[in-house]
Amino acid sequence: MSGICDRRVVVVTGAGRGLGRAHALAFAAEGARLVVNDLGVGLDGTSGADGTAGPDSPAARVAEEIRAAGGEAVPHGGDIATTQGAASLVRTALETYGRLDTLVNNAGFLRDRMLVNLDEDDFDAVVRVHLKGHFLPLRHAAAHWRSEAKAGRPPEARIVNTSSGAGLLGSVGQGNYSAAKAGIVALTLVAAAELRRYGVQVNAIAPAARTRMTERTFADTMAAPDSGFDAMAPENVSPLVVWLGSAASAGVTGRVFEAEGGRITVMEGWRQGPSADKGERWAPAEAGEAARKLLAEAGEPGSVYGA
Repeated sequence: MSGICDRRVVVVTGAGRGLGRAHALAFAAEGARLVVNDLGVGLDGTSGADGTAGPDSPAARVAEEIRAAGGEAVPHGGDIATTQGAASLVRTALETYGRLDTLVNNAGFLRDRMLVNLDEDDFDAVVRVHLKGHFLPLRHAAAHWRSEAKAGRPPEARIVNTSSGAGLLGSVGQGNYSAAKAGIVALTLVAAAELRRYGVQVNAIAPAARTRMTERTFADTMAAPDSGFDAMAPENVSPLVVWLGSAASAGVTGRVFEAEGGRITVMEGWRQGPSADKGERWAPAEAGEAARKLLAEAGEPGSVYGA
């Protein structure tokens, strides 16, 4: 296999199913060598997690699928939301292939509740896997790339993080998930600014695709059509991820892209809109009057999903 990622070493988390699996297969088709990470848990993150990648695990099955097609891949079953698991993930790439070029952070699960029914454990669990599960692999990969740069071997390294429309606009019944995905966008922007000097580019995607997490929550819109283009197939998102993870994306960093079906959108985040400056402290009533005038000049905010 050869392509725009020929011989690059790529780590994909949550790659046993859905988007992660589609990304891993797409990278392999473009010549990449893969570390396929998946903990093998249920949709809510609670079953089947034993920290291994046995022959029947989701990670092992995807790795075998890549090898059967003539590619190179190894499975990894560690919990990337722990320091040990994240360090092991990076170490697996280095020990197996001698290098690491691209990290795709994709792992996650759902525990949806309306806020008044959302308990602390369900909030913490979702934030842990999505947000901490992005930070720790990023941190360990970045430490390796910084060492390489300081040793005179500047990498062409890439990180692709996975946010969501819920993180950009919010989603009713998904306060924990929306907060975690919004945090991933902020983490992406900070990492892009800090790691640029070491030859590392960091971007994020907000995909819309059919996965275990979306096919229940958005069953009507995620259903596969009887014929024609399947706009919600996860494979539609992967070409952009592969390009962002390749050397061909040179100069692109600190960006967030929506990807859905055949559509790619560059997202434009918070920007200053209408403003008023009194030059001294406002009285509460004055501040309210000024705020209403500014809101009348501003555009409408985005709609929260499900509102």
